[in-house]
Amino acid sequence: MNEELEQFIQEVKSILPWLLAAGIVVAGYHGVRKYVRDRRAAAAESVSSAYTTEELEDAAAKFKGSKAVGVLRLRLAKSYFDSANYDSALEIYESLDGKAPDGFADVVAVGKAQCLEGLGRFDEAQKAFDAFAEANEKSFLALTAKLGSARCVAQAGNRDKAIEALEALKGSVGDDELSKARVESTLEIVKRYEKRAERSLFEAADAAQKQLEAEAAKDTEKKPAAEAPKAETPAAPAAPAAPEAPAAPEAPAKTE
Repeated sequence: MNEELEQFIQEVKSILPWLLAAGIVVAGYHGVRKYVRDRRAAAAESVSSAYTTEELEDAAAKFKGSKAVGVLRLRLAKSYFDSANYDSALEIYESLDGKAPDGFADVVAVGKAQCLEGLGRFDEAQKAFDAFAEANEKSFLALTAKLGSARCVAQAGNRDKAIEALEALKGSVGDDELSKARVESTLEIVKRYEKRAERSLFEAADAAQKQLEAEAAKDTEKKPAAEAPKAETPAAPAAPAAPEAPAAPEAPAKTE
C-alpha cells in the first residue's frame, strides 16, 4: 500500500509542472477575455461620454485597435471640422476611406468633400459631392451632397449656375418640408454670396495702411480745437539808458 502511494506521489510530481502550466494558460485565457470585455466596454463608454476635442483625441489614442475606435475617430473628425481644422479632419476621413465602421461609409465620403470645400479646393469638393450624390441617390446624405455641390459652384465663381441648380433641386424635393427648407436656406446664402477678388500680400498691406491713415485722420478731426494761447503779461519797460556824460569843452586856442 505504501509503495502504491509513493508511486502515485511520484507520478503527480512528474506531471505537476504541466498542470501548473495548463492552469496558467486557462487563467490567462479568461483574464484576456475579461480584459477585452472591459476594454470594449470602456471604449463604448468613451464614444458617448467624450465631447471635447482633447477628450476625443485621448480616447482615440487609448482605444486604438478596438472596434469603437472608428466611431471615435469619426467624432474627432467632426470636432476638427467644427473648429475649422479642416486639414486634420480631412486626414482622418481619408484614413477611414474604405475602412469606415459599419453604416458610416457615407459619412466618411461626404465629410471628406466638406473638408475639401472648407480648404477652398472647390473643384475637387464639387466632384466628390457629385460622385457621391450620383452613386448614392437613396442615401440620407444625398441632399447634403447636392447642396454642397451647389455651394462649390458658387464659390468657384459661377453663382448663376449654382442658383439654377438649387432652383431645380427645390422643385425635385416635393412635399418634404424639411428638405425644401434646407434648399431654400442654401439658395439665400448663394444669392448673397460675392466672390472676393484675390489680392497679393503687398496689396493687402497697402490697403491696411490706407485704412489706418484714414482712421487717424478721422480721430484728428474729432479732437477739439486747441485753445488759443493766453496773452503773455507784457514785460516791464526797460530802464532809460543813462545819459552820456557831456564831452569836455575844448581848450581855447592860443592867440599869437
